[in-house]
Formats: sequence, C-alpha cells, structure tokens
Amino acid sequence: MKVGGKGGGNTITGLIYEAKVDLATFLNRQKEYLVRGSEVYYKGELIARLFKKYKLYKYLEEYGVDWRKHLSRRLLPDDCIYVIINNTVFIIEVKHQQSTGSVDEKLQTCDFKKKQYIKLFSELNYKVEYVYILDSWFKQDRYKDVRDYIISVGCRYYYNYIPLQELGLPVPEECE
Repeated sequence: MKVGGKGGGNTITGLIYEAKVDLATFLNRQKEYLVRGSEVYYKGELIARLFKKYKLYKYLEEYGVDWRKHLSRRLLPDDCIYVIINNTVFIIEVKHQQSTGSVDEKLQTCDFKKKQYIKLFSELNYKVEYVYILDSWFKQDRYKDVRDYIISVGCRYYYNYIPLQELGLPVPEECE
C-alpha cells in the first residue's frame, strides 16, 4: 500500500484507519465505559486492561514475565486487551488496504502469531484470541481463501468495527 507514502511504515491512510478504530477511544465513547491509562471500567468496575505495541511488554514485566524466555523477537500488536472476567487476551490487528500489497500476505500470518502469543502468555495462563479488524477492501472475492484460512486456524476477523460481545465485554443497553 503506497498511498501518500513509501510503503507500509509511512502510509498515511493506514494510520488514519487505525486511529478510527483505536480500542481505547472506541470504549471511551461507549455508554458506561471509562478508560483510565491502561485500565477499562464498566459501570465503575475494572473489567479489562489495554495495551498497544511496547506497552504490552511493560505489563508482562509487572507480572514477572520475561518475553525473551518465550520469543526470539517481540511482536507489537496494534491493540491488545486482557478481559479479566474470561481470562482472555485478544490481540487485535487493524488492516487497511486500497490496492494489492504487503497486507495481503500479512493476513496469512495469524496462525503463527497466535501461537507466539500463546507462548508469551503461557506463564499467566491466559487464553489468547487473535482478531483482525479489516476495512471493506477485504470483502472482495479474491480474499475469500484468506478469510477462510483465518477462520480455519482459529483466528477471527470483523469489518470496520470492534465487536464488544465477541470480546466478552459488556454491551451497553442502548447498543443491544
């Protein structure tokens, strides 16, 4: 993807899309939700913790987990949420595309990355789920095999939204 940049790292449109679905921002906009730092509250009760990129490793350090014992290289999630009530970490990767490019192949790495995150969280006994938030570009027929693969390896994808219920988070009454 090379809209306004020289490859994925400098692509403006991807960053705009990621900001649009930033989990902390999204949750703060929901009725009865409050995000303070990395903590997520619903009706005043702590229900989850949020982490992006390197902040995930700060969290693991708090619990004495040395990532180097499990991985040869850090993985940097777009978003990560630990939902306390179901003891599950959701790794959320946001993918935006406007033309054929490197993101096409990145979607095929979810199985490997999920297994890496499972190793990373093994000391804490957290269940791990791997989720893509995709834009409408990926609804094209040419992505059918990739979408089928994502599901076949136990990962998930959604288009343009973050499904609270699927993450095990409370759904405010007006949203149900």
